[in-house]
Amino acid sequence: MSGKLGVAIVGCGNIAEPYASTLSNYPQIELLGATDLIPERAQALVGKYGGVAYPTLADVLADDRVDVVLNLTIHDAHTAVITQSLNAGKHVHSEKPLAMTYPEAKALVDLAEAKGLRLSCSPITFLGEAQQTAWKAIREGRLGPVRVVYAEANHGRIESWHPNPEPFYKVGALFDVGVYLLTLVTTMFGPARRVTGFGALLYADRVTKEGRPFHIDTPDWVTAVVELANGTVVRMSTNFYVGKQGRQHGLEFHGDAGSLHLGSFLHFDTSVELAAYNGRYEAIPYVREPFKGIDWGRALAEMSDAICEGRPQRATGAQAAHVVEILCAIEESFTQGRPVDITSTFTPPAPMPWAL
Repeated sequence: MSGKLGVAIVGCGNIAEPYASTLSNYPQIELLGATDLIPERAQALVGKYGGVAYPTLADVLADDRVDVVLNLTIHDAHTAVITQSLNAGKHVHSEKPLAMTYPEAKALVDLAEAKGLRLSCSPITFLGEAQQTAWKAIREGRLGPVRVVYAEANHGRIESWHPNPEPFYKVGALFDVGVYLLTLVTTMFGPARRVTGFGALLYADRVTKEGRPFHIDTPDWVTAVVELANGTVVRMSTNFYVGKQGRQHGLEFHGDAGSLHLGSFLHFDTSVELAAYNGRYEAIPYVREPFKGIDWGRALAEMSDAICEGRPQRATGAQAAHVVEILCAIEESFTQGRPVDITSTFTPPAPMPWAL
């Protein structure tokens, strides 16, 4: 790479505009263009944010200016798009999950390593100011040893806001939003070693915003106990049923000396509150002024910095693959009615320099 990091977007659905908008905040990144199976969507995106509308993925991969493919396709297309991009010599940052099975995810990590290429994956919310603030308090021992984490993703009914909800329900709440919780806790405490899960289908027949009925078969409510290798126990709940009115939200970290509540797994400016054991929660200051909402472009900026500095990027394919194994193990656990061991591991990322 010389000069700016050249980025092309593949898949121009709902998340593409937030990515394109936040990428524009980083002078080291150039959005070269986008492609989509519906050409009009790519044309609309580049018309607003610049670049060219590539007719196909093959045209993206043939452009020597493209350093990184930003894969924003639907879940089931991730493996194919990432594989093609790596084989074409492109670095990749993908939306989550990395793949839908652990063998596929592991194969992508191995392919990137064999090609000498970067493979990065969302979620990257652990790079947020609120999340880094919480992690710093934990590292400094302000809670004492953290033995229990309660992680909640009551993500509501996707059809109430998304124009195309079916792909989300096909993969289910566990794979769509459980990745956020698992990425945060494995970033802070390291790999998992065993899971026990339970899943249920609560609300099978739904209606889109346009009034079109549709049916789902994947569990829309999943809970799991995730035992981490360091001894921390995580109780995680994910669902596409309970909305914003639910009072259980974010993550609670409970240690011998106190507790910390992180208000959201998503937003970089969410609340961070600390309490001594049996004490009252009080807000703690952020490590720096937070980004308002979610800075989707931070993943590409961090990758660009890592390339320039000759170090691994913080959001690695290895961690993403480990999270996929956890997700698949939870599914296997509630399907077979038994705990399931986790076999993979990864090197956790370093904190951001501004959060040390």
